[in-house]
Amino acid sequence: MIAFPSLADFLAMGRHGAYVWSAYGFCLALMSLNVMQPLLARRRYLKDLARRRRRGVSP
Repeated sequence: MIAFPSLADFLAMGRHGAYVWSAYGFCLALMSLNVMQPLLARRRYLKDLARRRRRGVSP
């Protein structure tokens, strides 16, 4: 059973498409940020640690 007769109707979602798709986009962006932020922080930490070791400064 098909709920929407066409792709355009599916994307419009009965005139609620803008809200629905922006909510999905916001959620995807937030989840991506939650994944990337710790990875970038780890990279910064390791670079800082390597720089301190080269200088002879204890962490």
